[in-house]
Amino acid sequence: MAESPVPLLRAHARHAPWNARGLAAHAAALVDSAGVKPTNASARAMPSARAVRFYVANGLLDRPEGAGTAATYGYRHLLQLLAIKIRQREGQTLDAIKAEMRETTGDALERRVAASLAPALMLQADPATPRAEPAVGAWRRLTVADGIELHVRDDSPAAADDRLVAMRQALRETLGI
Repeated sequence: MAESPVPLLRAHARHAPWNARGLAAHAAALVDSAGVKPTNASARAMPSARAVRFYVANGLLDRPEGAGTAATYGYRHLLQLLAIKIRQREGQTLDAIKAEMRETTGDALERRVAASLAPALMLQADPATPRAEPAVGAWRRLTVADGIELHVRDDSPAAADDRLVAMRQALRETLGI
């Protein structure tokens, strides 16, 4: 296991570039695995493509490369979106976050996000990295909601990241969460 969570966060840069929906989904998976929940009731816990466009329009996220459906977002956009969700969890307003983002360098932003998501980054295997053969009885734990976990053995076909996210979403919908 790495001492610093920064290299684990940087591994997610390999998934870039994203469109708005892809960026939102990737950030949502990280935010969800870390259990990031905003204290501000008006802020949504999970980012959406619409939120990404809103944050760009309001200067919280840098402008993407290209425009319209050709717009692409990179690793810095992922860091910015994660930082927004982390600061919302801490109760900050969008205006305060915007002011803070203007003053934060890329390295400081990356370290802050990595530190906040460290537990999830340490537990989460990067999907772009080939997995070693799992030890007998190795399981992945996925939080569905407070007090509810989904356990999937690593060697199961259901352990693929996209399937885990789909199963978690289906369980939440079934439970009305």
